[in-house]
Amino acid sequence: MVKKAAVLLLTLGIVGQVGAAKSDSLVSFEGGIGVIPVSSAAGTANADGTFPNVNRNVVRGVNPPGQIWVIANLRADVGTDGRIQVRGRGLLLGGGNNIGRNANASVIATLICEAVAPFTLRNTAAAGVPLEPNGDFQIDDALNPAPSECPSPVLLIRSTGGTWFAAGILKLDDDE
Repeated sequence: MVKKAAVLLLTLGIVGQVGAAKSDSLVSFEGGIGVIPVSSAAGTANADGTFPNVNRNVVRGVNPPGQIWVIANLRADVGTDGRIQVRGRGLLLGGGNNIGRNANASVIATLICEAVAPFTLRNTAAAGVPLEPNGDFQIDDALNPAPSECPSPVLLIRSTGGTWFAAGILKLDDDE
C-alpha cells in the first residue's frame, strides 16, 4: 500500500513539473483558411476572360502564392515565451495540374501582432518542415523574435520562399 502511494505521489509530482514547465498561452488558433491568391479584379475583362487589373491577396505585407491552397485543419498555440506548436492537416494545392498534391513544399509559421504597418514577422526556423504527401505537418519551434504581447494576432503558414499558404483562425476565450 505504501509503495502504491509513493508511486502515485511520484507520478503526480512528475506530471505537475511537466505542466509547470509549459509556458502560459499568449494566443491560440483553431481552424485554418487556405489562400486564394487574388482578392478581387478591377475593370472589364479582356476578350480572353482575364482581368487586366487584379488585387493580390496580400496579408500584412506577405504575398500569396500563384495558386490556390486548401487546408483541412489547423491548431496552433503560442506561449508567452515565444514557443509555438502548430498541427496542420491537409495543406494541399487547390487548383492547377497538381491539384491535391503538396508541391514538395516545406512550411514555416509566422505570427504578426501589429494591425497596421510596420509589421514584425515573427518566424519559426527558416528551413521549415516538409509537408507530408497528404499535406500534414507539425511545427514545434520558437518564434524569432519572440512576441512580448500580441494585440492583433494573425498566424500565417508560409512556404520557405515566403508566400503564405494558409492562415489560422483566432481562438477566442469563449470558444468551446
